[in-house]
Amino acid sequence: MRLLPAEALEKISRLELIARGVVEGFISGYHKSPYKGFSVEFAEHRQYVPGDDIRNLDWRVYAKSDRYYIKQYIEETNLRATILLDASGSMNYTGDRAAAFEGRPASKFQYAQLLAACLTYLMVNQQDAVGLVTFDTAIRRYIPARSRNSHLRVILEELNATEAGEETNLSPIFHEIAERIHRRGLVVIISDMFDETDEILSALHHFRYRKHEVLLLHVLADEELSFPFGKWTDFRNLEINGHHLDRVRAFVRRLEMGCGQMKIDYVPLRTSQTFDTALANYIASRQNRRA
Repeated sequence: MRLLPAEALEKISRLELIARGVVEGFISGYHKSPYKGFSVEFAEHRQYVPGDDIRNLDWRVYAKSDRYYIKQYIEETNLRATILLDASGSMNYTGDRAAAFEGRPASKFQYAQLLAACLTYLMVNQQDAVGLVTFDTAIRRYIPARSRNSHLRVILEELNATEAGEETNLSPIFHEIAERIHRRGLVVIISDMFDETDEILSALHHFRYRKHEVLLLHVLADEELSFPFGKWTDFRNLEINGHHLDRVRAFVRRLEMGCGQMKIDYVPLRTSQTFDTALANYIASRQNRRA
């Protein structure tokens, strides 16, 4: 499957995915870091000690207090992101209303693959470090974050080779990943999130406890929210009991509310909307919030 169509990249590549929170990185760039240097954005004062560079003295504070204080700044560094791609059985579902990709309706998993590919392309090209985790019943592949241009091919090849497989329980996987990502950064989850809500929220809280910024791209088919079926239908590998309309809507509302309480970016995505438009709209709105 061709994962980087030119028409998608035209919309995506001009946008920058800028982390809202404080993230760690290595290279001076666009993103805030808790490292205090003397670069772009003022953070706080501290009292002068012998050996400090006098060029960083705040003379206005001295004029008011007759004491020497140094200005400390927040260094701008590059983002470290890890993309979590749900490759469980429920992601194989293809709704009748799904947007076409290469002449056929896209399954939720294909949609998620495309989102992951475009995000990887975008971040690698702005010199961010990107990693990938694919999972179903267990972590299938864990690719640590790297910022080299050659790393783009590594991740795209893994995306191409991955197929949706077994059913899963998301929360233990998320807890394990939270413990394995040692440097705080951006965690991007691309999933239908079918699991027990309390357990999911607990696992998402684990990421926040570890000081990660979290972006949840919640991929669902229209039929999973509108339930337009006029007769009993055999749903295979869908990981929610009954798939009843009211229950799904309640699940979505609670998930969105829980994310809001934890300051997690919750982005509902429907496979009926083309993936590139949906992603471009989100990134543009993210930039506008920061502006």
